[in-house]
Amino acid sequence: MQRVCLVIGAGAGIGNHVGRRFARAGYHAVLCRRTDEEGLNRAVARIAEDGGAASGFLLNAVAAGAIEERIAAVEADIGPIEVAVYNLGAQIGDRALADTGHKVFELGWRLATFGLFRMAASVCPPMEERGRGTILVTSATAAVRGNRGQHSHAAAMAGRRMLCQTLNAEFGPKGVHVAHVIVDGMVDAPDTLGRMLGEDAFRRLREERGLEHDGLLLPAEIAETYFHLSQQHRSAWTFELDLRPFSDTPWWNR
Repeated sequence: MQRVCLVIGAGAGIGNHVGRRFARAGYHAVLCRRTDEEGLNRAVARIAEDGGAASGFLLNAVAAGAIEERIAAVEADIGPIEVAVYNLGAQIGDRALADTGHKVFELGWRLATFGLFRMAASVCPPMEERGRGTILVTSATAAVRGNRGQHSHAAAMAGRRMLCQTLNAEFGPKGVHVAHVIVDGMVDAPDTLGRMLGEDAFRRLREERGLEHDGLLLPAEIAETYFHLSQQHRSAWTFELDLRPFSDTPWWNR
């Protein structure tokens, strides 16, 4: 049976590069994303061209049973999930309280917190039975700091962070490594930051701060950190770390 790295939220940025990095190390990368089947197929083909193994699935993570069914199918048909990456964003944009409806607020929670809970409920029991496993969770500055206009996002991401702590407390002693990664800066990703800013503004930002300037977080370099976390010896596990470009001011100094 193949070692599996499951990535829920495998867009063109962090998720895609994490899958590629684990595939280079011999894992079968299972890439899941909600939309863009063409982009998903390209990501799988790219891994195959590099000599790795990968599968791609469209997955609506807020649909009842979708996460649970996909994890069960992967375990049965592909192999044991040794690394599970939860990389779904929950950013709905800046909204005043009066403009944050109940459904919008709840959607942030479903994406950021409830989806992670459902993934953990599915992968932790087999990981515990095997006595090993890694859960890597992408998070954001909003998990540790609430800003104006971020009612849904901050509440949801703070919940994600606390859920990681409770999972670590229960399953760390059972051999399951849980790590919470705070991405404290803008990621050079076309389908997240690029979509949010628009094509022209994203291009200008890359020219001014990205590329050779190293002022945007590069997904391939983030993926190296994820892989490192998965390979840590259990005598020195990292629970939480934060990533940002060298030129950015850390969140606690802003």
